[in-house]
Amino acid sequence: MDLPLDGAISEYFKDEAPSDVRRLIEGADKDDVLNPRYPYPEEMKRHQYEEEMHLLQVELVRFQAWVKESGARVAILFEGRDAAGKGGSIKAFSENLNPRGARVVALAKPTEIEAGQWYFQRYIAQLPTAGEIVLFDRSWYNRGVVEHVFGFCTPEQRATWFEQVGPFEDMLVNEGIHLFKFWLNVGRATQLERFLDRERDPLKQWKLSWIDVEGLKKWDEYSAAIAETLIRTHSTRTPWTVLRADDKRRARLNVIRSVLTPIDYGRKDAKAVGALDPKVVGGPEVVTTGGGV
Repeated sequence: MDLPLDGAISEYFKDEAPSDVRRLIEGADKDDVLNPRYPYPEEMKRHQYEEEMHLLQVELVRFQAWVKESGARVAILFEGRDAAGKGGSIKAFSENLNPRGARVVALAKPTEIEAGQWYFQRYIAQLPTAGEIVLFDRSWYNRGVVEHVFGFCTPEQRATWFEQVGPFEDMLVNEGIHLFKFWLNVGRATQLERFLDRERDPLKQWKLSWIDVEGLKKWDEYSAAIAETLIRTHSTRTPWTVLRADDKRRARLNVIRSVLTPIDYGRKDAKAVGALDPKVVGGPEVVTTGGGV
């Protein structure tokens, strides 16, 4: 079978991956979680996940009905390590919602015109209107992490972004927008194993790019940029919710609960929403204390 990117992911695994990461991947059983610092040794069982997810899907439909009826505006940012499960979490959140009132925004590389605009300008155009939920598959936080790691922005541009992002998000909250910021974090072995799975699966190969290959070699640079960005942009008004996402099932459930828990929407069933798992959900300390290694 032809492998994408000339088999560069497999070559990295064979020739460049740290030996402890290779051992974790090679020695894992099917349901094992590869991150030794993850609080659960195995993935959540499918039947338990499906039971809890069904209850949450019903609550999400009720939540969307409240959003429409009340004219609320909800913006949810999904950020995280490459292969941390952003797309799967977005799909789980939105798959049973009415697409007329819930949309996903995944912006491509800026056009020449957009590159000449204020950095936040193209994102402002995508913010929710009354009665709408918008899920951002990556967002204005590109500048804090990936653009910095790969040199796509200057240090001065990033410094300006740090000065502006807090006031920008405060304006959104002051305007009445419900803003949620999620960072999905995974360990190094988990990330590489997921890349290898994408490389082997013809239906997932489109997810890979040369940025992913080069990013594997920049783990430490990413870690430093992530920690700095989360710390500097975390506040009581616009906090980060950081999820240990080595188990996709637990991460998806806790993403949905993190949105439903603080809002008193119509016909809310608190028992069905359930409680957040403090072993999986936290703040920036999850990455700054090595929780994603």
